[in-house]
Amino acid sequence: MESHHEYRINAFGAGGRNGVVHAEGILSSISFSAPPEFLGEPGRWTPEHFLVAAVASCFVSTFSGIAEKARLGFASFNLEAEGLLGNQDGIWRFTEIKLWPVVTVLKEEDRDRAIRLLEKAKESCLIARSLQVKVTLFPAEKIAEELPVSARPLRNLQRQDDRRSLTAPAARLQ
Repeated sequence: MESHHEYRINAFGAGGRNGVVHAEGILSSISFSAPPEFLGEPGRWTPEHFLVAAVASCFVSTFSGIAEKARLGFASFNLEAEGLLGNQDGIWRFTEIKLWPVVTVLKEEDRDRAIRLLEKAKESCLIARSLQVKVTLFPAEKIAEELPVSARPLRNLQRQDDRRSLTAPAARLQ
């Protein structure tokens, strides 16, 4: 593998606080805007969404690669991600990115191993490692025969319980 790679994009303004990003050889361009809270247009991708999506997509790719190499079979993988933006001393910056991965394993005996691999993926994700923001993982696993856990309720439940700092992944699944 080469020791140097380049990823080039072109971003151009489309009027106001809107723009478009494009990369040669990539299927589609993405329209974006500043967030509405910063006078941007609602309903568009924002640079803030791009950053959180970069961490999330890197985590998914990294976990999938690690799981494949470790021969961990899993039925499904879902990840919710949230970036927290804060203003300290008049400077806006991301203060934390939270990840809620849920991996559905095929066998009971793979539950603990799945959690260890999720932790390893967090440490190995090159996008997260490249940022100065804290990345927090709230891993969960389930067995394929169990009732499915939808990502939306997990995220909403986690947000409510975030301040109480849940310690057991199973508590978030109930």
